[in-house]
Amino acid sequence: MNIQFSDLIANAPNAPGVYKMYDADNNLLYVGKAKNISNRLRQYLDIPKLELHKQVMRTLVTRVDWETVPTESDALIREQELIKTQKPKYNIMLTDGKMYPMLALTAGQFPRLLKFRGKISQRRDVYGPYPSVSALNETIKTIQKVCQIRTCTDTQMRNRARPCLLHQIGRCSAPCCNPNVEDYNKSVRTARKILTGDSTPIVADLTEQMKKFSSEMDFENAAITRDKISALTHTSNRGIQRKPTHTTNIDWHKNVSELEKWIGINVKTVGVFDNSHLFGKQPVGAMITFGHNGFIKAGYRHFKLQDKSRAGNDIAMMAEFVKRATERGPKLDLIIVDGGIAQWRIAKRNSNGIPVMGVTKGEVRNGDEHFILPDGTISRDLPKDSQLFLMLRTVRDEAHRFVITYHRNVRAKQMTASVLDEIDGIGPTRKRALLQHFGSVRAIMDADLNALKHVPGLGKNASEKIYAHFHSEVI
Repeated sequence: MNIQFSDLIANAPNAPGVYKMYDADNNLLYVGKAKNISNRLRQYLDIPKLELHKQVMRTLVTRVDWETVPTESDALIREQELIKTQKPKYNIMLTDGKMYPMLALTAGQFPRLLKFRGKISQRRDVYGPYPSVSALNETIKTIQKVCQIRTCTDTQMRNRARPCLLHQIGRCSAPCCNPNVEDYNKSVRTARKILTGDSTPIVADLTEQMKKFSSEMDFENAAITRDKISALTHTSNRGIQRKPTHTTNIDWHKNVSELEKWIGINVKTVGVFDNSHLFGKQPVGAMITFGHNGFIKAGYRHFKLQDKSRAGNDIAMMAEFVKRATERGPKLDLIIVDGGIAQWRIAKRNSNGIPVMGVTKGEVRNGDEHFILPDGTISRDLPKDSQLFLMLRTVRDEAHRFVITYHRNVRAKQMTASVLDEIDGIGPTRKRALLQHFGSVRAIMDADLNALKHVPGLGKNASEKIYAHFHSEVI
């Protein structure tokens, strides 16, 4: 039977899509989705390892068809469409009322973001499905950051006397206390565009806002706007959150071995570099490391720029960070930089003889990358669906995540220090507690006395001092 099934799937493609299994009477038994159809179907060869109902189903299969789609998210949507319309016998999980998580914008004067599982007809303006609850929650967080749409119930909204914490940290416009219908509806229209994949003009508008804030020396609002832009870049078409390739799915040894063959260099430890700054402010860099067994967290490094004349110049910043890393360790066999030929050249010049690769973003991030090899040649031939390509994209994204997280922390500490250092008795511990509680310096400045008193570890006297400092009142 295994041989017969092997023949059925012999030509299955190494691409995302859905597969359909039929019995001898041409009845559709089962529909499944796959990131790689061929790999997924091979899992059906070992019947004892299958779930019980799939073991029974597998013995009935006489034909297997498939459809390829552009992405794993598209496969999820196509799978649901086929299950709903054709009702395969063995799709128990989705035909007994269970569904993938969905997101809706409710009706009413102030629409609410709502996550649910159920029939689509139960809600208006439904988006999804989402591959996981965590993906859905990330999308909600994005909409909150960019559009400040409420998530509270109607009852909670009607009974609030003052804005909630989400408003204080900039994730809700507080229609409960500031009922501006026109502005809120504008935000809802923006949210709908984001959820349907039409975010390009929104990013353009936000970029102009960020430049304006920066020119006015309002770096805090510029930073907030940049964070909105960053959040938007992670929201994909149809409202489905696309996450980076999960490292658990990477065969690190196999892919690093392929990398060695490709570039002709044996590697034990590879360092991947990236920079971050906000119009030259708080310039930082980071390096992550990986090898045959995956990410090497012990080799991760943060860098604060020492030569301030380089601030804002990505190439000059890269030169300092690469030079410092290669002089102080860990020992690297290969360096990968995020950038084009200029970044590659400066890294090579400062790498102390360590070979350098470049990962360029191209015109479309996560889809148009190409590579600068250690000998300086540019390669665009690596298949975009190959495991080596996905690994290189993953390590690039990990370096980006690591440096952006560090930059935000540095920025937050500097902003907090610059404002709160003027208040007597507010030391590092209380500054940290304030920022963790409110999320931003602006929220601290706008907080009322009662809200300040609820900050863990702050105390009544310190709360009164902070409130008096920002509101010029004598308590």
